[in-house]
Amino acid sequence: MVAYRLLIGLAGLMGAAGVALAAASAHGADASRLASASAMLLFHATAILAVTALLAGRLLHGGIALVAAFGFVVAATLFAGDLTVRQYAGHSLFPYAAPTGGTLMIVSWLAVTLAAVVAKRSP
Repeated sequence: MVAYRLLIGLAGLMGAAGVALAAASAHGADASRLASASAMLLFHATAILAVTALLAGRLLHGGIALVAAFGFVVAATLFAGDLTVRQYAGHSLFPYAAPTGGTLMIVSWLAVTLAAVVAKRSP
């Protein structure tokens, strides 16, 4: 399915960005924000891959799980993007970008839970 391939591709980009930010954090002066941004990208890239695999195996409610997976993409991008812009440009992406991303991460994790609870049961 196209959505699955898109999610996998986005997870790959998030993973690559997470590794790059980890390197920048390790080698940059006062770059602790980048370590947090890296962790969020790497962790949620893995979560996206897991949700996509569970979707392919029909273990989660399809629509809800897709919303959750794309929510992870948007949320981690907002959170990591805001921290990265703060590190390099000295200002936020936009007001409340990181908290908005963090809140969306929580909502997306709750959506994964809901997708598991309401998934159709096999006979």
